[in-house]
Amino acid sequence: MKDRRKRGVSSWRVFFFWCAVALIFFAAFNSSALRLLFGVAENHHYATASFMFQIEKDYPFKGSMILFEGFHPRMITKRNIPAMEAISAENSLTPAISIRETVIFPDQALVFLKYPPSAALFTKDDINCTYLLPNSSRPQLELSPSSVDFDYGNHQIVRCPLEPRGLILSLAVKHNGNLTPGPMYRWDSLAYEAMIDRDNSTIVFVKGLNLRSARVADSSRFKCLYGWDLTKPKFVLSAKAISVAQEIVRCRTPLSILNRLQRFTSSSFNDSIKVSVRVIGQRTLNSIARVKRQYGSEQLPREKQHELCVCTMLRNQARFLREWVMYHAHVGVQRWFIYDNNSDDDIEGVVESLVDRSYKVTRHGSRLRRLGLSLKDVVANAARPSEVAELRVPCHSFGPSGLKKAPMKGVMAGYTCRLAAPERHKSIVKPEALNTSLINVVHHFHLKSGFRHINMNRSKVVINHYKYQVWEVFKEKFYRRVATYVSDWQQERNVGSKDRAPGLGTKAVEPSDWSMRFCEVKDTGLRDRVLKTFTDPKTSLLPWEDHQLDERSKMY
Repeated sequence: MKDRRKRGVSSWRVFFFWCAVALIFFAAFNSSALRLLFGVAENHHYATASFMFQIEKDYPFKGSMILFEGFHPRMITKRNIPAMEAISAENSLTPAISIRETVIFPDQALVFLKYPPSAALFTKDDINCTYLLPNSSRPQLELSPSSVDFDYGNHQIVRCPLEPRGLILSLAVKHNGNLTPGPMYRWDSLAYEAMIDRDNSTIVFVKGLNLRSARVADSSRFKCLYGWDLTKPKFVLSAKAISVAQEIVRCRTPLSILNRLQRFTSSSFNDSIKVSVRVIGQRTLNSIARVKRQYGSEQLPREKQHELCVCTMLRNQARFLREWVMYHAHVGVQRWFIYDNNSDDDIEGVVESLVDRSYKVTRHGSRLRRLGLSLKDVVANAARPSEVAELRVPCHSFGPSGLKKAPMKGVMAGYTCRLAAPERHKSIVKPEALNTSLINVVHHFHLKSGFRHINMNRSKVVINHYKYQVWEVFKEKFYRRVATYVSDWQQERNVGSKDRAPGLGTKAVEPSDWSMRFCEVKDTGLRDRVLKTFTDPKTSLLPWEDHQLDERSKMY
């Protein structure tokens, strides 16, 4: 039996309850994936590569302050989805393992598997995605899954490529036959995540409500429904909505659910109760959301676990992770949460290598004294008086800086020329001060009454956004992205959006002067600081360079 391997994958919605401060570096996610949050065991740390904080040395530090974090991305539809089904052969040879449900996305199908506790988990080599004509048991095509990911408990997510309209998707176990099928749902009309908040209300995240952005809807028109089978009204509990906005519905959790929460939130999911949303007068939305909470009432930490956290999302940014983690650990970040948009560049291997090298955020203390600065102290000092709950930090967008190839020493040391005017801000926020509707406008948030935001001065703290890198890196943005308003640059949509590079259009064709674009101000401040602080005096290497050399040596 294969060893059961857990990646500790949790929903990214649990962001709200794990951190002390969120630095929101990306704030929308691509429509093509429903990827779950990475979390490799406890206290493992993650980061992405597009932004770097700079803090000026002359900023006065005055004490410290404990903060919390919060975050809500949203998905954007790309195109119509061909109809597909998940089926199985009549005589399944693996009855203990079944397909819990299948979700159809614009460019892939996610098949959620359900395992009994004693079953061995599948690998990519154990299963195939098969495609059949209607009323036929003979596959027209058989493909390996794109990936096999781990869900909470005893579950896996198999990602199958989509095929042309009219074909039927089946999941087959090699040498053992097909699996028992489950229901199939489309991604754009679905309750996809839910959890019990600390106030015992239920938060449900849904697609398909089509509500106005940044506006609170009339909650009296909405209800949450709880049940093992939501298609049987006699066995379904309902609850009134407290607030409804964008893709977030908050309801009063029924007492019968709260009183038996341990059973209804079973980690195995075999007995977990589903929750969905219904607009009065309309049908109940399909759901794969199951009630759960991050902590039991007896497990709630007495003190906030982290003072400074980073929440971000990325796709194919593994090459930058080591640099990102190492730098930000030294300026006071204590934990990272990554929403991974279906990367295929060995991001897991990079994360594991950081963990294997014991790169714990608790090791930042001595280096912080050498740096003479701390982002945590800057945040604490700025968040006075106490009603200040959100710091809006300006961003500088850097260009290729005359380079033709990716800089060996990393983005901070390599890119030194930027646009003169700052662009969109990013937010540092106290999640406990967020409005209960959890409304956000991508780069900032709606706060509770009595709280306010402040705009940070660029002379105190600024984010370096390495937005326009060398062409070999930048061209990847034309495909699947983690952008706010344009998920695919090849589409004629929001052509004038700031999410696009000016003058490039929809074709990934390198302009002859690309290396010199977006260069208005020579800015070597962060580069100089990084080289002075992080360079090894014996090898003259930066710590992330040292790992690159280790990897190359293994190839020879």
